[in-house]
Amino acid sequence: MKQQKIVITGGPSTGKTSLIDSLAAAGHTCFPEVIRLMTLEAKEKGTLSSLTTNPIASVSDPLDFNRKILSAREVHYKKAGLTEDVVVFFDRGIPDVLAYMDYFGQTYGTEFTSSAHTHQYDTVFILPIWKEIYVIDEQRFESFDEALAIHEHLWESYTGLGYDVIEVPKANVADRVDFIVKNLHL
Repeated sequence: MKQQKIVITGGPSTGKTSLIDSLAAAGHTCFPEVIRLMTLEAKEKGTLSSLTTNPIASVSDPLDFNRKILSAREVHYKKAGLTEDVVVFFDRGIPDVLAYMDYFGQTYGTEFTSSAHTHQYDTVFILPIWKEIYVIDEQRFESFDEALAIHEHLWESYTGLGYDVIEVPKANVADRVDFIVKNLHL
């Protein structure tokens, strides 16, 4: 059976990490969000100009930072292909890089769009913005309205690349996991 590469995406504070953690706890292979580790690294190196906004807009060289995010996501994609697992989940995919760059008005070249076309996913699930669970903390800096705008950019990025995006209902984590598993094309 062909391996299924599944993206879980959505704006800030939509429950992606909780969902990925639950899928991993259930025994699925999951690749975590790369930007959190990269943000810590940038803070340690002193290359973050401030921590009052998303790190993509705060680093001294946003294009280089986005190249690193792109590269890390490409590595995850390739590592997934080396596993024998039938289903592999990703906390964000390569098109997320394009969406965030679009949101921040950053320009990018064909290396970004080529990667998004080359590294195709089988199914994309997007978690909607959900005011009742939305929080701003030390890793999420966007206001609720900014998160809504990011959500729209994510939707446009994936659908613009030809994906049929499936919106995950607002529900508890267990129900969301059930919804995702039931909507896989196995």
